[in-house]
Amino acid sequence: MTTQKNYLLWILSTIAVLFGLLTLKSSYLVLFTQGEFHQSVGNYLPFVVAFNGIAGFFYIISGVGLFFQKKWAAIIAALIALATLIVFALFFWQISQGAAYENRTLYAMSFRSALWILISWLAWKKADT
Repeated sequence: MTTQKNYLLWILSTIAVLFGLLTLKSSYLVLFTQGEFHQSVGNYLPFVVAFNGIAGFFYIISGVGLFFQKKWAAIIAALIALATLIVFALFFWQISQGAAYENRTLYAMSFRSALWILISWLAWKKADT
């Protein structure tokens, strides 16, 4: 049982850290550059990208904690999931007010929400107290 527990947490931690690094990179490129990547993004809501950039740091922190099987990492993962859902709701409110957006933002926020709900749930079940 311990081996399964460790492998699951290691997989979750790897996903969280890699996702955090990718999120930091893409958020930086959108918010702080004017290059090809920035131009390819299209219509985006700056608060969503800024949130994702900040959240990327917490993805990494949670991932490291999950690697070491810490319960606080599951709490951070749950807070990430909750915050992502709140930003997703604000995203919907903004587009209902007529804000321009890309469908891929809708898909990305759906994926982020589902991923962090899953990570937090599994981490809560597997991390030591």
